[in-house]
Amino acid sequence: MAREIFETKRKALKINLNSDIYGTFAEIGAGQEVARNFFEAGAASGTIAKSISAYDMAFSDAIYGEEESGRYVSRTRLTKMLNHEFNLLQERLQGEKYESKKFFAFADTVTTLNFTKTNEPHGWIGIRFQHEVDGPTNDIIIHVRLLDSDSRLQSKVLGILGVNLIFAAYYYAENPKVMIESLVDNLSVGSVEIDLVKVSGPVFETANERLLNLYLIAKGFAKAAIFRPDGKAAQMKDYLYKKNIIILRTKYRQKSNPNFDLFNLAVEQFVKNTGSAPEDTVLLIEVLMGNVLEEDSKITDEDLTYFAERAEYLCSTGNNIIVSNFRRNNHLAEFIKSFKPQHVGIATNVSNLKNIFNSDNYNKEKYTHELLSYISGMFSKDVKLYAYPYRDRKTNTIITSKNLPVCGQAKPLFDFLIQNQYIVDIENYDDEFVKTV
Repeated sequence: MAREIFETKRKALKINLNSDIYGTFAEIGAGQEVARNFFEAGAASGTIAKSISAYDMAFSDAIYGEEESGRYVSRTRLTKMLNHEFNLLQERLQGEKYESKKFFAFADTVTTLNFTKTNEPHGWIGIRFQHEVDGPTNDIIIHVRLLDSDSRLQSKVLGILGVNLIFAAYYYAENPKVMIESLVDNLSVGSVEIDLVKVSGPVFETANERLLNLYLIAKGFAKAAIFRPDGKAAQMKDYLYKKNIIILRTKYRQKSNPNFDLFNLAVEQFVKNTGSAPEDTVLLIEVLMGNVLEEDSKITDEDLTYFAERAEYLCSTGNNIIVSNFRRNNHLAEFIKSFKPQHVGIATNVSNLKNIFNSDNYNKEKYTHELLSYISGMFSKDVKLYAYPYRDRKTNTIITSKNLPVCGQAKPLFDFLIQNQYIVDIENYDDEFVKTV
């Protein structure tokens, strides 16, 4: 049976009329859009103990402490807000009146579009809540990117997101997939991207955080998810911003291990060419989800479990893992470039270039346009392809960019990319590590 999707006002009113749910709202940036929904729904006195907007940094620091990083739209700031507000609830709300209450502290720290439209609107939103009266706390934290081109629309989106999160915490927490789906209830497609969800607490004891973040991709709420070597999900921008990034692409349901030997050579060459320092360099192994999403619009639990297990296994090799829906290199490059990296290297097999620079794989009338679109999206002065060779099954010949068959139509462009080192052959490889294609 399909889930009934309640309107935002109805969600807020249902919470307001639930005498067990009681808590505070702390919002930084974009006004008090979430609290406003509860005030306007009616019966807010049954839910809201306090609403605060510490908009000025001096007030914010006085309440929650200073941020060493200087970044106020951050997960650390959100966590401080949740800690402070929930502790105050427990400290100040004592006595018979509160004995049946399940407390919550909702917080967000957000930046919407500025007047000159030069910033990147995004925010951290979270709730700490009790699932049982006088019980332990649980947390749900999400990171969002606000995509509307108008700050008023972004503020409205934030208000709806907050209501959805609080409602999900109390009514859907025991079904994490429904909880994720419900976060975008009553929001138009393309208004928001949710690229990270973190959960903790007894109610989420059996929840798999990797699965939840992969579900964001499967539902189209996010384009990719990153997992650190310890298997924990990381926020993309925090992890990649202004770093040197090199990525090894792997296929969906690739049975063998990635070709670590050739990837290590690519990393060595990347570091040598760019002068990258180890502390500013992020190595990523990509697990491609895009194939299954395109083949079957409804991803199955089995698929999600596969991706979660594959990510966990590759994390255990000591690598950062990115699971994405980018079928083409240029889409991956365009996404990575949004984090303003210093240098980007994408390690891929030369056989993939054979498909790109072969007009037989395209509609002849569209080939020139599609190839130019690919090249313009893929390459810049900071993005290069590190191509490792393959052994041609028919001829038993090792193929590099030097002897790769390229159609006449694309040959001048291909030669330009080689001569200007946008495509770089991996050097000093051992023949035994070259796979047959």
